[in-house]
Amino acid sequence: MKRISSVFVFLVLLTFGARSQSSWPVVTQAIIDVNGDTLAVITLPEYVKYAPPVFKNAVQEFRFNRLVRNVKKTYPYARLASIRMMEYENQLLNLSSEYEKRELMKKAEDKIRLEFEDDLKKLTFTQGWILLKLIDRETGYSTYDIVKEFRGKIRVFFWQTFASIFGFDLKIKYDPDGEDKDIELIVRMIETGSI
Repeated sequence: MKRISSVFVFLVLLTFGARSQSSWPVVTQAIIDVNGDTLAVITLPEYVKYAPPVFKNAVQEFRFNRLVRNVKKTYPYARLASIRMMEYENQLLNLSSEYEKRELMKKAEDKIRLEFEDDLKKLTFTQGWILLKLIDRETGYSTYDIVKEFRGKIRVFFWQTFASIFGFDLKIKYDPDGEDKDIELIVRMIETGSI
């Protein structure tokens, strides 16, 4: 009877794991027989719980909540920039001539501009600054380096000059342990589904 109930429990676990794998990945690795008992070895996804931040005053809490809103708004664009950059890098590797590469980048720029220009124009100054930092976080390259690599030195000089008029620096780097530690905390909370 004990063996039958163990097999039944194992079958239920397998069924549960198979059904929930798309939304909650449960991996059954093996069955181990220890002292006559049958056990299922199940690997569950990592769950990280972040403690709520402690604020000294209401102003600090307001600033943090505003930063959360800004990061939530800009983080999807940074993730998408990372994905698109990898796609275009792969396409560039398959092209042989400089002319084909330039044409691909012009088409890519036009496509991105058509798709996102209206949304990005609506970003505030702070959201734009955060987006530059998050792009560096996601791609490993500053926005300056990306524009220089894909569009050339003249284009990056133009955009750096244009950005500096509004107080931006395309060479800005992401510092998760220093001044950007709150942004890093918020991004990790977004990735784990805590906020």
